[in-house]
Amino acid sequence: MKLYYAPGACSLADHIAMHEAGLDFDRVKVDLKTKVTEDGKPFGDINPKGYVPVIEFDDGRRLTENIAILSWVAQKAPSLAPSGDDGSMRLLEMLAFISTEIHKQFGRVFRPTSDDEAKAAREKIGQRFALLAKTMRGDYLFGDQASVADAYLFTMLTWARKMNVDVPAELQSFYTRMRERPAVKLAFEHEGLE
Repeated sequence: MKLYYAPGACSLADHIAMHEAGLDFDRVKVDLKTKVTEDGKPFGDINPKGYVPVIEFDDGRRLTENIAILSWVAQKAPSLAPSGDDGSMRLLEMLAFISTEIHKQFGRVFRPTSDDEAKAAREKIGQRFALLAKTMRGDYLFGDQASVADAYLFTMLTWARKMNVDVPAELQSFYTRMRERPAVKLAFEHEGLE
């Protein structure tokens, strides 16, 4: 199995989650500017959407999109999902929230069409972070155990740090806890991040 990633991109969430799950996988770095993999293949042949993450299974099938990949990882390692009758629903709900309400907003921070747009996006991200800080049920989003959603939130917080987006104190503590996890350290090492 292969994970196609770009250092520090949203694929970092999948990279962390796959290590948390103890999955055996190879990593293939993608240059998102040139759309070429580190081994010289056109990335458009792997994912016509043109972005990471992509998991390529040993039989050649591919899976894209953070929500899908992180859900798949949680199926492989159920300890990375909230428990209970509605655990899978709550996980999907959280992954969708992070994807649509935080991840997408960062596009307006990274490549704004105006200062007003960047300001509005920063405010919206700040509001969404504040909501998550209020609803956390312990050290992690769903309690005392890390989930695949925590890997996604952590990745968004790395972007917040990079772009100087304000983050509530609870999420700053969460970031510090996550940064100390062996899976996070390993993913950072593999991606050449500091």
